[in-house]
Amino acid sequence: MSSTIKFGFSLIVILILNSCVISNPKPEECEIIEITVLKIYEGGIKDIVLEAGSGSIYYINRGLEESFTEAGMEDKVLNKKVILHLAKTITGTTAHRAQLALENEIIFY
Repeated sequence: MSSTIKFGFSLIVILILNSCVISNPKPEECEIIEITVLKIYEGGIKDIVLEAGSGSIYYINRGLEESFTEAGMEDKVLNKKVILHLAKTITGTTAHRAQLALENEIIFY
């Protein structure tokens, strides 16, 4: 392969991978849904996982490194309806939440 083709291919791969990175999405870059949180647990690396009644899961990336605990989240949102702003990428909507709100209170963004 010529170096021009290698460079072009590398650039395309980098652009595709970069478009999947989620970094502080704005509200217009999100899908907004309402769920009832039926279960909360730790998943991944210090992630807080929220399980909805439909069986769908959503997570707060590294939420346990922030000011949250599982017990604190259970007290706040367990068995309650919350509004999630889910980040969109080139491949579609993710389970990575950009914002979590309960009624008029923004809990996490």
